[in-house]
Amino acid sequence: MTEPQMPSHHGMTEAPGGQEYPNRTIATLLERASCRSYTDDPIPPETLQLVLEAGVRAASGGNLQPTSIVQTENQETKDWLTEECGQSFIAQAPVLLTFCIDWWRGKRWAELEVAPFSATSSFRHFWISFQDTVICAQSICTAADALGLGSCYIGTVIDLVPALCERLELPEGVFPVVLLCLGVPKRPPKVRRKLDQAVMVHKERYHKLDDEALLAAYEDKYPGYRVEIAPQHLDQIAEVCRQVHGPAFAERCLERIQENGYIRAVQRYFGLHYRANLMPQGNDEYLALMRERGLTWFEPWTPVDP
Repeated sequence: MTEPQMPSHHGMTEAPGGQEYPNRTIATLLERASCRSYTDDPIPPETLQLVLEAGVRAASGGNLQPTSIVQTENQETKDWLTEECGQSFIAQAPVLLTFCIDWWRGKRWAELEVAPFSATSSFRHFWISFQDTVICAQSICTAADALGLGSCYIGTVIDLVPALCERLELPEGVFPVVLLCLGVPKRPPKVRRKLDQAVMVHKERYHKLDDEALLAAYEDKYPGYRVEIAPQHLDQIAEVCRQVHGPAFAERCLERIQENGYIRAVQRYFGLHYRANLMPQGNDEYLALMRERGLTWFEPWTPVDP
């Protein structure tokens, strides 16, 4: 018996709109979509330079720019990343960009100028440098889209930090955050449906949606999203529920699925894809990885006695 086809975990696509926008910048932002299919065409050097310059000039807390970008075009490395991340299109993209928090550069600057330095031990510096790195990545993503390129973020590099640090020869104080694929799209990528402004924008204070409105908002984002019931799906969801919330909750979840006659989007997301019993695992290991990279943001800091 053939297993029922699983709908995309990226959600539903929007119907082609034909909307008019006040300018091309707004159109680029509102029509942005992840591209997972690239031609063999190389990115012209002048185009890539402009795209990278958009990242270099991105907003940064205190203008410290604690970010580095590793540009990868070597096919062997791209093939390795494809295998490690489990996404075949990575190797097709002519350019991969790995965005890293970088405090090696700032620390060395301080050493050379004989200045005090504690950024690698400061949660505040972690918080801002993480933001700076993501802002840099998104500036590059937007610039690439504006110049007709396609792009796609790959967050699963978090699962191969030690190997990636070795492969890219990242020094202590540098930590990879996200990977971005860049290339010429084979076809325009499909825009995904998003939650409405009324759900995500809160005027003056946070406004909790009532249950009916919240369910309606997600139904509007995932209209008609259904995963057919299959024994292996039920077994996996039941196991996830038992490990996270206990056997009584697992029974409730399976009863709800049987009542509906299908698996809902949120049950698929946290029961079958981003599995709620697996996602928290390794928290200690990630903290240990940061510690090994010379980053002790989450540990108590003791100043040196005079």
